[in-house]
Amino acid sequence: MSELRVRKRKRLREKELRALSEEISSKVGVQVFTLEDTVDQAESSDMYLVFVNGEIDAFIIQGQAFLTVRGLLKYPATRSFVTVDMGAIRFVINGADIMGPGIVEADEGIRPGDMVWIRDERNRKPLAVGQALVTGAEMASKKPGKAIKSLLFVGDKLWKLEED
Repeated sequence: MSELRVRKRKRLREKELRALSEEISSKVGVQVFTLEDTVDQAESSDMYLVFVNGEIDAFIIQGQAFLTVRGLLKYPATRSFVTVDMGAIRFVINGADIMGPGIVEADEGIRPGDMVWIRDERNRKPLAVGQALVTGAEMASKKPGKAIKSLLFVGDKLWKLEED
């Protein structure tokens, strides 16, 4: 796995910060960082990273902003979730895409292309973040095939960057 490079870090202006916070808050259903927080944005190889008080709590990819796995631990989201059965966890935390049959519950408001977070059915803790390929209703119906393209997961290079 290649090392994650972070470059061109800059402080967000109040207007940019407010817009970013509102975008993410509307997706996850809870208030995320505020104007009192110090928020920077930086480039990495395939996405922009959002540092909140020095920690990577969010990211922007393909024009969409969302919380990282660590960001979801800090700000307990109530929307855009997908719950997987306990048998799927080992695949999810190794970066595998999420298949329909492993899903036990999904937020009904999910549409294809939306950012979602994946949690386990027992602890309901975030395991990964991905992009929906089908609607929330289709996910809940356990339709065969890929339902979510995995983007970030516990133990990936972004997770390990925070441990250093």
